[in-house]
Amino acid sequence: MTSESPAPLVRTRVKICGLTREADVDAAVALGADALGFVMWPGSKRALDEARLAMLAARVPAFVTRVGLFVDQDPALIARCAEHLDLLQFHGNEAPAFCAGFVRPWIKALRMRDGLDLHAAAAAYADAQALLLDAYRPGVPGGTGETFDWSRIPASLAKPVILAGGLTPDNVGEAIAAVHPFAVDVSGGVEASPGRKDARRLAAFFAAVRGADRGAY
Repeated sequence: MTSESPAPLVRTRVKICGLTREADVDAAVALGADALGFVMWPGSKRALDEARLAMLAARVPAFVTRVGLFVDQDPALIARCAEHLDLLQFHGNEAPAFCAGFVRPWIKALRMRDGLDLHAAAAAYADAQALLLDAYRPGVPGGTGETFDWSRIPASLAKPVILAGGLTPDNVGEAIAAVHPFAVDVSGGVEASPGRKDARRLAAFFAAVRGADRGAY
């Protein structure tokens, strides 16, 4: 008599981005965040300086990935920040060789503009750990709070997909069911105001992700 093996557990990873406060770092970690994002681009309302990055990064325990977000910035700045980070996220027009020029692994964010060939992008950024797919708005490198047409993401893409763009506790379950991404990335969708996370929305977001993983959506 044989018994069937249980189906493998599906777990969508969660990245909480745009963290600026110690309490929000602690809350995200307590809820089970896989990665925490720190915005180093000065054009963002959630931007940190190097001293603040060092302070917040030092609070992050082992096995939670510290991610720094950069947009076409000075390599010397990126190298200094990398000392406090585990992963680099490039959100601008950085070439593959530029992204690979640091001591940390990296991911490349792509804005889903019309005509973008994701297969070609995956090949061009072959050394990236994943591709982060975000909504496109001209002149805005990310953080638009807008979704895009998730059906544009091919199931056969060669790189793991981190889904971003307008995710909230209300739509992340639907997004996971539609895309089956490796990870989801949220910032504004769990905030009370830019850079200030809302504890209830954070908890609701994690609950929705776990519900989707259990097949509730």
